[in-house]
Amino acid sequence: MDILLSHGSVLVLIAAAVGFFMAWGIGANDVANAMGTSVGSKALTIKQAIIIAMVFEFAGAYLAGGEVTSTIRKGIIDASYFVDTPELLVFGMISALFAAATWLLIASILGWPVSTTHSIIGAIIGFAAFGVSPDTVAWGKVLGIVGSWIVTPLISGVIAFIIFNSAQKLIFDTDHPLKQAKRYVPFYMMLAGFVLALVTIKKGLKHVGLEIGATEGYIYAIAVSVLVALIGKFYIERLKFDEKASKNDHYVNVEKVFAVLMIVTACCMAFAHGSNDVANAIGPLAAVVGIVDNGGEIVKKTALAWWILPLGGFGIVAGLAIFGHKVIATIGQGITHLTPSRGFAAELAAACTVVIASGTGLPISTTQTLVGAVLGVGMARGIAAINMGVVRNIVVSWVITLPVGAGLSILFFWMMKAVFA
Repeated sequence: MDILLSHGSVLVLIAAAVGFFMAWGIGANDVANAMGTSVGSKALTIKQAIIIAMVFEFAGAYLAGGEVTSTIRKGIIDASYFVDTPELLVFGMISALFAAATWLLIASILGWPVSTTHSIIGAIIGFAAFGVSPDTVAWGKVLGIVGSWIVTPLISGVIAFIIFNSAQKLIFDTDHPLKQAKRYVPFYMMLAGFVLALVTIKKGLKHVGLEIGATEGYIYAIAVSVLVALIGKFYIERLKFDEKASKNDHYVNVEKVFAVLMIVTACCMAFAHGSNDVANAIGPLAAVVGIVDNGGEIVKKTALAWWILPLGGFGIVAGLAIFGHKVIATIGQGITHLTPSRGFAAELAAACTVVIASGTGLPISTTQTLVGAVLGVGMARGIAAINMGVVRNIVVSWVITLPVGAGLSILFFWMMKAVFA
């Protein structure tokens, strides 16, 4: 307790620095995965993808990032074990952030798409279970979170499979694919607009002082989705193609139509990712600030300091802009060959899954969700369309993330105790 009174400001500054470092790692690694499908399908250039991601990742983190923060902060560790020694919880959260951020930096340099959620949760479990006591970890909650890592790739894979197959049947397998694309693509745009609008209205606007009821929220989301569809239809109708061209040329033109749609889904995925994964950086930081501000008292609920969400948002943007290109090609090109229509199906499916999980406060892995969606698209074309070697390497990188995060966290935790004790 005396440590917090005498070094509280220093500890908050350290936590803010490593929180920014963690957000930077999320931007460098996880956001690169999120935009990989857009770049891999050639719907967007790397420069365009980075600009779009910077805008929508920050918007998602700032407007809709508060819901998951509470789960990371309160769900994994039983805070009652730290009532007499709150400084240990502060040391632990800082150590967890530093450990996860360090691993993300290493993985990004090597071009490995790892899970930031795995990293931070493994790090929190590490310092709590081995640095303090195994009893401090709420193992039931941890099992639930681990279960979500298995379930969510399956959900996103199924959704991607359905979306891609619907596009195949409604558009590509018809006698006039270009005509069908102009008819049905606006409906896909409507779905993407609805998902993006709903998470903004239901979750995001309350963080800027606007409270909208459930019924009103759905009405507004439907209105936005219809507007997006009408705008999309207007631009798609203006695309001029030779109707007498061969069917192969029509397929190429249909993919150009889907490339327009990919811009919408890229925005949707970036916003959903920002809203969900910013918690990995700001959750532990919010816990440190709350404990120090309350003079060492660990309260169940504490107001999120105004500067924490922007810090996380800017950190994600900085990591993406500086280091994002290192990982961006792995998912976009390595797992299966992506076209705009396939990339759209994967990206929209992953966005839907992330938004659903974010709304329930469950900290899922965006990386696993997107891989599941890309696999779903690949499976729709047959197992031979999937590069199983790349998939195996990605899974191995996920497996080693947990123990590496835990090990680094324990090391940093002991170092902090030695410095401040």
